[in-house]
Parts: sequence; structure tokens; C-alpha cells
Amino acid sequence: MKDLMGIMQKAQEMQQKMAEAQERLAEAKVTGESGGGMVAVTLNGKGDLTGLRIDKTMIDPEEPEILEDLIVAAHAEAKRKVEEKQKELMQDATAGLQLPPGVGLPF
Repeated sequence: MKDLMGIMQKAQEMQQKMAEAQERLAEAKVTGESGGGMVAVTLNGKGDLTGLRIDKTMIDPEEPEILEDLIVAAHAEAKRKVEEKQKELMQDATAGLQLPPGVGLPF
């Protein structure tokens, strides 16, 4: 019975850590850049677009494809950074929790 109480306590601690990690993630902001910093996309920790900066020299009505590609590339970099941040925060939240191999959180 004592083991069950210990497991329940660890589960509650982990739940609190996960909630804290989700709060920190929601507050996080990451920026992806392309074109040598000429285009920058900012996402919050949930992956929502919160900012877009385009150097005015990149706006060429004759070649919109270049700007489109740079925006897509900057977004991809920002998204990768969000995923890294998510992974980092979840690892911190589950530190010390012994899970069977191949099992990760959230499930």
C-alpha cells in the first residue's frame, strides 16, 4: 500500500510539472529567419504565428516567389525551434520519472 501512495504522489508531482511546462511553452517565443535575416517569422510555443518581419528590399512585385520561399523557409525554422523547445520542456517535466523503454510523454 505504501508503494501505491508513493506512485500516486509521484504522479501528482509529474502532473504539476507538466502543467508548469505547458505554461512556460505557451509563453515561449521563437524566431526563424531566412535570406540572411531578411525575413523573420516568430511563433509562440503553441506554434501560432505571432510576428512576421520582411526587409523592404525583399519586396519585389516582379518576383513574389522569392519572398514566398523565404517566408516558408523562415516558418519551417521557427517550427523546428518550437518542437525543440517542446521536447526540452517535456524532458525537464519528466526528469527522474522512470518510464519503460519506448514510452514517452505525453502519450
